[in-house]
Amino acid sequence: MSVTGIRKALAAVFVGLALTVFAAAPAAAQAAQADKLKLVVAGDGAEGVTIQATYPDGRRLDQVVRLVLTATGPDGQKVGPVQLEPQPEGQGFYSSGKVLTAGTWKVKVTSPAPLPGEATATVQARAAQSPPPPEPVAVTKPAEGAGGAGWWPYAAAGLVVVALAMGVAMLFGRRRTTT
Repeated sequence: MSVTGIRKALAAVFVGLALTVFAAAPAAAQAAQADKLKLVVAGDGAEGVTIQATYPDGRRLDQVVRLVLTATGPDGQKVGPVQLEPQPEGQGFYSSGKVLTAGTWKVKVTSPAPLPGEATATVQARAAQSPPPPEPVAVTKPAEGAGGAGWWPYAAAGLVVVALAMGVAMLFGRRRTTT
């Protein structure tokens, strides 16, 4: 092989190596980004916390992760660490259930490696409220002979009208003209 041929071979190897490195760089960056979680923490309207876990690019979480909740509340009360379980409401949705008491809480949720993530939020916990009892409904029985006849008189009247119409049609339909 001549010197020119060696140079061409080396240039081809370097170009191939450069293309491989540049092609792998976006995939490596995406894999590194996929290894971090975005956590959105909110109150559930009562005495619990809800968490939505997604990848930073907005994709839904497609695997179960271990989320841990800690909270500091009124008068220095502490809750946690509490391990959260995924809920059936959707992918990446977690809920704590009743873990807080009424008041303002600073809640921190973390996810360890291999998918690290952390979020902090202030949550207003309220005592669970039950709906008001239904108001009683007075049930009155209709007096005898007072309009409670139902639907059958209307049906009987309809049948009489149909029978009369058919009778009239038959009478006038039988007339014949004689010539």
